[in-house]
Amino acid sequence: MRSTLRFSPPRRLLLAAILTAGLCPAWAVAQQGITVTTPPGTQPLPEVVVPNEPPPPAPAKPKANPATKPGAGAKSAAIKPGDGSLGKVTGAQSIAVLVNDEPITGYEIQQRQRLMGMGNANIGERAQANFKNLIKQKSTNDRLKAILEKTVKENEGKSREEIIAIFEKRKTEFAKGLQQQAVENARQSVMPGIRKEALEELIDERLKLQEAKKLNVVVGDEDVDKIMASIAEKNKMTAPEFAAHLKKMGADPAVMRQRFKANMSWQEVIRRKFGAQIAVNDRDVDRIVANSPGTNGDGIELQVQRIVLPIPAGVDQKIMAQRMAEGDNLAQRGGGCAQMSANATTVAGARFDNLGGRLPSAIPEPTRSLLLAAKDGEVLPPTVGAEGVEIWAVCGRKTVAADLERRQTVQAELRQKEFEVMAKKHLKDLRQDAAIEYR
Repeated sequence: MRSTLRFSPPRRLLLAAILTAGLCPAWAVAQQGITVTTPPGTQPLPEVVVPNEPPPPAPAKPKANPATKPGAGAKSAAIKPGDGSLGKVTGAQSIAVLVNDEPITGYEIQQRQRLMGMGNANIGERAQANFKNLIKQKSTNDRLKAILEKTVKENEGKSREEIIAIFEKRKTEFAKGLQQQAVENARQSVMPGIRKEALEELIDERLKLQEAKKLNVVVGDEDVDKIMASIAEKNKMTAPEFAAHLKKMGADPAVMRQRFKANMSWQEVIRRKFGAQIAVNDRDVDRIVANSPGTNGDGIELQVQRIVLPIPAGVDQKIMAQRMAEGDNLAQRGGGCAQMSANATTVAGARFDNLGGRLPSAIPEPTRSLLLAAKDGEVLPPTVGAEGVEIWAVCGRKTVAADLERRQTVQAELRQKEFEVMAKKHLKDLRQDAAIEYR
């Protein structure tokens, strides 16, 4: 004989069931979503997290008034679900801004807000807080109690274990709905605050594409297709599946495509106009490589020479000052490394050392840093070392073979920084010269 489940647990037990039996899973929006990273070759863009669950279905439309004439209200007609819209938007296609006579519509601004909202760092925190508030509400407990009672009623005659299994499944679906509601409410709460940012970004993109068109360097759709396909692949989707997912989230895939197209084209503009002006200083590269964590400056090898003016122990300040003056005179004679040996012979008691290749870690501070910052062939001012007054010269340097990859990375990073400076300045100039009309 099978036992049946016939009980109506008190409210506190139901709430306990919510918290202990899976209704409140570990929360991490990033773990539940799709991470869209910046494609190679583009300006850094904010990370975009697209939650896996679509927003709650839009409320049913009210029935049309029989007296309404056909075609009436066309300007504020609701956009079809799944097309990436935010729902029924009055005047969404109206022009909000003209950028050199090129329009930006209200719909574009709203879509950009939604796309930017997906990557807003505050959404995760707000969604978590919303979810916690939802499960504490009496209405949530009442709904769960109703689900339990309905489950018991619909499955009379089944065993207790069978009914519990059915209830657990329904409870999981209920929890997903709460999570979905929490995420959507969090997203909507940040939308107003990013409208200005979205509009400014769209204005910048118009200017970038206009400049790219002038120089005939607009990237093709096939280049954008590759980026979208790469993002989809990283998220274990096909490109069509990824586009469909964005639509379910209320974001038009064309908005993301346009963003990539503008920034990729802008990179080509900067390369075309300023590429020849951007040069990376080898000394800057050497200094960064040498000072990289864990290297002790040993990413490069220095070719160095040294003149030592010995100072006897217990010497008085007068002799010390005389030796420093002699060292300063030697350093200022010029001729670089080629004359170091000859110059040393002009001072009584001076010793010349051709030290050859030395790792920076083998040279004491502050001489090490001074040598790393010096140009090849440069003679440093005199310093007091362990053996007396020292005059150092750096005659050359070479990158340690194991550190070539690091050097190339640093060169690329420095070059990119120079590009960003040029890009920022050029965009500022374009804005100053542009005709921007706000409607």
